[in-house]
Amino acid sequence: MKNKVLMLFLTLVLGIGIFLTTCMPVASKTKITDLVGREVELPDNVNKIACAGPGALRLIVYLNASDKIVGVEDVEKRWGSSGRPYAMAHREFKNLPSIGPGGPGRLPDTESLIRLNPDVLFMTYIDVRTADNIQSKTNIPVVVLSYGKLATFSKSLIKSLKLAGWIIGKDKRAKKVIDFIRAIEKDLKTRTRDISNRERPTVYVGGIGYRGAHGIESTEAKFPPFALVNARNVVDELGGWHHFIDKEKLLEWDPDIIFIDEGGFRLIKQDYQKNPQFYRSLKSFKNKNVYGLLPFNFYTTNIGTALADAYYVGKVLYPDRFENIRPEEKADEIYTFLVGKPVYIRMKKDFGGFGRIDLEKSSVKKGLPVSP
Repeated sequence: MKNKVLMLFLTLVLGIGIFLTTCMPVASKTKITDLVGREVELPDNVNKIACAGPGALRLIVYLNASDKIVGVEDVEKRWGSSGRPYAMAHREFKNLPSIGPGGPGRLPDTESLIRLNPDVLFMTYIDVRTADNIQSKTNIPVVVLSYGKLATFSKSLIKSLKLAGWIIGKDKRAKKVIDFIRAIEKDLKTRTRDISNRERPTVYVGGIGYRGAHGIESTEAKFPPFALVNARNVVDELGGWHHFIDKEKLLEWDPDIIFIDEGGFRLIKQDYQKNPQFYRSLKSFKNKNVYGLLPFNFYTTNIGTALADAYYVGKVLYPDRFENIRPEEKADEIYTFLVGKPVYIRMKKDFGGFGRIDLEKSSVKKGLPVSP
């Protein structure tokens, strides 16, 4: 009799154990491959996010997931929001806990990450070894995203939006963002694709931000706002991407129209005051064909600003092809879709906005940091 009771008891205990094992919720895992080829195991539900590295936080804002952010880099607070539309639209970031210093080449603080314990840490501009090391120290899944080599509208950017969107349950929004960017690219290129070389003026852009603000010598080949409207960029002959050129080379090119990245405007104006004859020797300055562009190279590419700049470049170069475009309104349409708010007026207040530049009279309130 005792043996029967014991067997019945053991059977009951075993049955309860099986029931609890099968019915209680289990934290399942999902494996993905990030943009540097690492296989990363993630929880099915990602509700808390941290972002580190140039442009990582921006992509999450584009995905309408700013409410999931639990901490930000110190530079997001120290720099203020100027020059970064995603930060202008989301002032709440400045009140979030720190995850480390931030800035180019600076890694997040592992103790801060452990304390905040996000479900995933999105990072950019790091290699496999660094990502694995941070993940090992914190036990937090690290997913590496990428803007691509030229930090513009590359396949890597599209893959990053798709991957991050899928991870955080924003895959539909990711598709909308990708479709939005592609539609603008198509519109810009369609408006300008059949313009003959003879009808296209030569152009140059100076003052390009590159790990800080620079003067007229800082320029780019394959400059996105030029490439998107099929402009004749004199720097393209150099190949590559970013360049610091000699001023003599600019005199040799003597482009029809010069655009100035307003992030470097203050440095250019200071240089003009020291050496006005150089600038007056350029036909673009003689003919008052110098125009301002909003800076988009700040903590890597602000995609929305680059697209807005492209519409303004198109309006300057080919006004008949962009007759129905009001660049300021177009900029706010782009900003509203990508970051949630129209911030062109704030960008204009800080940097000068779209318009003709007169180095004798023009001024701007702010510039990009010289050493971010």
